[in-house]
Amino acid sequence: MNRDFKPAEPNQAWTSDITYLWTTEGWLYLAIVIDLFNREVVGRSIKPRMSVDMVTDALRMAWFRRKPARGLIHHSDRESQYAAGIFQDLLREYGMVCSMSRIGNCWDNAPTESGFGSFKIERIHGEAYMDQQKMREIVFEYIEVFYNWKRRHSTLGYQSPIQYLSRWAGPDPGKEAA
Repeated sequence: MNRDFKPAEPNQAWTSDITYLWTTEGWLYLAIVIDLFNREVVGRSIKPRMSVDMVTDALRMAWFRRKPARGLIHHSDRESQYAAGIFQDLLREYGMVCSMSRIGNCWDNAPTESGFGSFKIERIHGEAYMDQQKMREIVFEYIEVFYNWKRRHSTLGYQSPIQYLSRWAGPDPGKEAA
């Protein structure tokens, strides 16, 4: 991917990563998939173990939501979950091209790392007493209600991911005819 984080259209390049979330009942792990075009989180999965099925679940959600054409670049770091045969087989099944960060270089996956940073600062910073169910609810609300629909990104001209995608797509032909 060579840090080319500005694809010309949706579904050309996605990034993925995993973050750790502390709860009063122990760790939860969140995997997300972001479409670099509009910075939308298109797939996510949260589990009590950092497992291959967590990243495959996030990728499946992204694929079912977007159904991208073959050739999409899927970028991640080199964590064992992304290098696992099951995950690599799923990328091939979907016709995606695997891209991985250089060893120890977090800048190669900067947009996803930035998204996690925003979530932790904006939503969970200072809330030390959450159980796992509450954390799951907060993750859902932040991503599906706030981040994708309302959170403005400087990279997108201070538009939300959904606004940016909608403006790029242009007016709905069905609405103009009505």
